[in-house]
Amino acid sequence: METTAKKFNVPLLLTELLMILLALVFLVPFYFLLANSVKSYSEILSDSSALPTVFQWNNYAEAWKATDFPHAFLNSLVVTVTSNVLLAFLCSMCAYKMVRNNSRYNRILYVALVAAMVIPFQAIMIPLVQIISRLGVMDSTAGLILSYLGFGAPMTVFLFHGFVKSVPIDIEEASRVDGSSPYGTFFRVVLPLMQPIIVTVIILNTLWIWNDYLMPSLILQAPALRTIPIATYTFFGQYTKQWDLALPGLVLGITPVVLFFLLMQKYIIEGIAQGSVKG
Repeated sequence: METTAKKFNVPLLLTELLMILLALVFLVPFYFLLANSVKSYSEILSDSSALPTVFQWNNYAEAWKATDFPHAFLNSLVVTVTSNVLLAFLCSMCAYKMVRNNSRYNRILYVALVAAMVIPFQAIMIPLVQIISRLGVMDSTAGLILSYLGFGAPMTVFLFHGFVKSVPIDIEEASRVDGSSPYGTFFRVVLPLMQPIIVTVIILNTLWIWNDYLMPSLILQAPALRTIPIATYTFFGQYTKQWDLALPGLVLGITPVVLFFLLMQKYIIEGIAQGSVKG
């Protein structure tokens, strides 16, 4: 009896109950989204908090057709994957060079990149559109990817820069003694050690790029190039809002991201564990 009493921890129990309540609060928007996605338009307007009286599964079929979801999904996938690969590849090399060659020029460049992180996108979106237009890549997937590279580089370099500092330089020196070139040292020794931060960067950039609406709306004009956020926004007109189709469209749009996190969960945990024991 005494051992059982010692294990009972009132503060811990209260903390767990508080965390459960907070989790339920954060899940409330998902309830509204899922519940209303299978209601008729009139039922959504009459009582959005109640469960549907009749499940309108046809809403998903209509939203699928109206958004041309397979095409929009492919566009979002190409933009997200390409931008992620280029950001991780280029910014990791940039950060590594800045850390290992701590020259005055590199320090100034790093400060400039960090300073660029505080500039809001709304302040530079007009110059960005002008530059993309002059480069001749306006209304194209390449122009959108180029924009994401420019706007995502500061944060990505900042994250890689901090991680490279924790990589022991002795490992690189041993690789050079064995005859490895600078590029061989980076790709064979340093880059594999960056797995935790690479996973983190991919997660953050995927959330941003996949759900971004403003930048694609500025650069993409052709309906064939629409990403999922742009395709979903077609349900919101000047005078009407098709909630019965918009909400299923939103569910279809977030489902790939949810699946992405479920698939990446194992690697995220492994990355955190590796980062915690890094010397």
